[in-house]
Amino acid sequence: MTFYTINYIQNHQNDDQTVLIILSLITALAMIIFAILYLRNRFATRYRDLGIIALLFLCLFAGTRYERYTQNNMQKSYSSQIIPFIKSVAKDENVKESDVLVSSTTLNNGMIVRIDSKDVDYQLNLNDDRNTYSLTEAHVINHEVDVRN
Repeated sequence: MTFYTINYIQNHQNDDQTVLIILSLITALAMIIFAILYLRNRFATRYRDLGIIALLFLCLFAGTRYERYTQNNMQKSYSSQIIPFIKSVAKDENVKESDVLVSSTTLNNGMIVRIDSKDVDYQLNLNDDRNTYSLTEAHVINHEVDVRN
């Protein structure tokens, strides 16, 4: 089972953007080169076709980037909900915030909350309005955990 600390959640909100940016830039550069080659020699239609293919790839990468952008915004809003939750649990249990580990990077019903200093696991039960919660003691089957800092 994987648990996440508050530091991990705060530091890993925006990952995996550089690959799409590099691919988009390479595709845009290829499209510009093919457009210039086609304009020099209008009888060589292969450059026009390659330019159209590069344009389609650019549209594909732009759509993928937009989808990632919306997912990151949703993830960021869920992460912004879990950080006050972790702080609240730490305050209620009289432990440091770094001792509270959660099994998900988003605030959802049924996730496992581990108080590391007390070595106790709880299951989260959220109210419908997501403003109140209760923790019930839980027992995990697999005690081997991977803690992401």
